[in-house]
Amino acid sequence: MKLFLTSAGLSNKTLVKAFEDLVGLSGDKIKIAFIPTAANFEGGDKDWLINDYSNLKRQNYIVDIVDISALPKENWLPRLEESNVIFVGGGNTFHLMHWFDKSGLKELLPELIKIKVYAGISAGSCIAGPTIYNSVQNLFGEKYDLEIKEGMNLVNLQIIPHLNSKWFPKVNEENLEKASKDLTESVYALDDNSAVVVNKDKIEVVSEGKWRKFN
Repeated sequence: MKLFLTSAGLSNKTLVKAFEDLVGLSGDKIKIAFIPTAANFEGGDKDWLINDYSNLKRQNYIVDIVDISALPKENWLPRLEESNVIFVGGGNTFHLMHWFDKSGLKELLPELIKIKVYAGISAGSCIAGPTIYNSVQNLFGEKYDLEIKEGMNLVNLQIIPHLNSKWFPKVNEENLEKASKDLTESVYALDDNSAVVVNKDKIEVVSEGKWRKFN
């Protein structure tokens, strides 16, 4: 299983190289199915989402946008199957997990990524762990009508994006130091220039910024 878990996507050259090394391809040989579903819940300016798309297209990747909340499975599943990478974008973590479950992708994803790379941005990275309702994730203060606690459990670690970001003032090292003590798994806190790369049993961090591991 290969995962590329980021805070803000392919935001620098170091992350691009690590991503392409993991996929084993580059340029227009990489076919991405980008799932923007988490962003649907968020209002306001979507410059961050546009930047995520732009960072992918800047590398000449082939990018198909596949919204699992807007399409029936018979439409989105073949498009995921045709991709090299399933790239899951940011937004509301609970909304994203709700649609992973409701659409049926939660059940199908583990089999799909046996031969593909799973890549995440922010919420797309958060759902890779065992839970999404926990002491560190709750520092974001996300609101959602449904109570959803479980993540995809693809890896036994927690990704916390946007470390020290002005947009998420509670997501700082002091608060994470305290909150992570309630968890048994490792917590990787990443700023917007960092990523966790999982290649089978190997876990490493690539970064042009700052990151911290707790536990």
